[in-house]
Amino acid sequence: MASESRLYTFSPETQEKLRKFRLGTSRAKDPQAVVYQIDKHSLEIAQAGDETYTNVQELADELPDHSPRFVLLSYPLTLPSGRLSVPYVMLYYLPVTCNAELRMLYAGAKELMRNTAEVGKVVEITEAEDLETIEEKLAGAA
Repeated sequence: MASESRLYTFSPETQEKLRKFRLGTSRAKDPQAVVYQIDKHSLEIAQAGDETYTNVQELADELPDHSPRFVLLSYPLTLPSGRLSVPYVMLYYLPVTCNAELRMLYAGAKELMRNTAEVGKVVEITEAEDLETIEEKLAGAA
């Protein structure tokens, strides 16, 4: 495995939460999102709080202005064919105002988080307002 796997860690509890979220959201009727952050001192990637967001606007309001986050998002969409699709993606939230140290910290963990969470796609966003157009971004990719 790559070197970032030795630098960043996931607790067994976090790995179990990731697995349960991925499996539990595949048939969701509403959007579901959880936010993950990196502890700067221990370099452990863990869920930021216990909340599962079902409203994209509430999620946008909770994202910090100057600190990156990984957001796992399951977003049900009805495709033009009428079929229901539930893409499971990771939003890589990297505000333009965050400092270089945090940028490097999250950039180094991005692929590890993607692989550990087993998401289908990574969508990069630079501001919370980008969540307002997330449905169009996901529909275009589906």
